[in-house]
Amino acid sequence: MVLPSEVSQTRQQILRAALRRFAHCGYAATSVMQIVSDAKVSKPALYYYFPDKAGLFQALVHEAHDERYRLLREAAARGRDIRGQLAGILTVLFDYFQQNRELMRISFATMFAAPGEVPPELCQGERCERNFEFVHSLIRKAQSAGELNPRFDSREVAFGFHGLCNFFLMSHLVMPGCQPDQKTAQRVVDLFLSGAAAKPKVKRRQRATKQISTK
Repeated sequence: MVLPSEVSQTRQQILRAALRRFAHCGYAATSVMQIVSDAKVSKPALYYYFPDKAGLFQALVHEAHDERYRLLREAAARGRDIRGQLAGILTVLFDYFQQNRELMRISFATMFAAPGEVPPELCQGERCERNFEFVHSLIRKAQSAGELNPRFDSREVAFGFHGLCNFFLMSHLVMPGCQPDQKTAQRVVDLFLSGAAAKPKVKRRQRATKQISTK
């Protein structure tokens, strides 16, 4: 697991031990005693950094969202246009998911968990919305710049990209043999921006006729 925060080694030990337990046993079936035993620390040490088991679980989920947000911003800053920005975003997300499979399993599971499977006070809506709105802002700017068709609602376009991304991201969590990479990211973005429909034959003939007439 790669955790972004520069914190003490003890806190990192606790987070790693909790992550393994939560990912493989679930939140409800994991006890504080199991976590401190795995981390080889005392209960007071855990409570020094986290108020309780729920606070520990929330810290993991928050750090996952915060790290992805940092990666999104950095990837977008490197892209020259919307195609490059979206491909860059998807590439870094593929890499992050491959390095943090257990953390991502927890992050996705919280979205569909039944009552009792996650802390009732778990709050991740604001971070989810923040990450989505960042991508949404890129879509809006691209529409204003004429890179994307403005007749589509920008929020719907952003949801469409998110849905396509999440399918590929979740696929390698459930299919170990699926290892999406930079080339996969570029193809996904091409599919999203250009579509899979064949080009109309009439237009192809018109272009061919025009090319012949200019010779």
